[in-house]
Amino acid sequence: MSVLSESSSVLEPRPYKIPESVLVVIHTPALEVLLIERADAPGFWQSVTGSKDAWHETFELTAVREVAEETGLDARADGHVLSDWALENVYEIYPQWRHRYAPGVLHNTEHLFGLCVPQPLPVRLSPREHRAQLWLPWMEAAERCFSPSNAEAISWLPRLADLPSPAAAVRPAGPRVR
Repeated sequence: MSVLSESSSVLEPRPYKIPESVLVVIHTPALEVLLIERADAPGFWQSVTGSKDAWHETFELTAVREVAEETGLDARADGHVLSDWALENVYEIYPQWRHRYAPGVLHNTEHLFGLCVPQPLPVRLSPREHRAQLWLPWMEAAERCFSPSNAEAISWLPRLADLPSPAAAVRPAGPRVR
């Protein structure tokens, strides 16, 4: 795959994406969840996601980097708590995005994190990646997500954030591997 370099008109190869990524559910103690809308797929709302930049990059560093790149937030700032949920999803890569991966790569492993921030914060979106943002109560956020694994991660938020959940909330039996 080739792309035009931003600094010149010369075609330069773009490396394939590594099929190991993170999903970071950014939320408040009141379980309000930040969703961002993909620029390349209007109507596709999601949490922060992103692939490792190098095979040796840890999932935690990937999470910190992706949060900064996609929202401008510092996951390690005072009052912010990044939690490794120790869960992974393995899923088939959507056909429209397979060209970003090496030939024959059909599945991605996604590691889940939560990032608790004190209150809904303004974020700085990368216009290349996202076009809109909103903060929603966790159940509404789960319903709005286009990705079943993202929706499920949000639905687990009351348990994974170690916070009490509403009595009427129904919790799933366990993470699903797609």
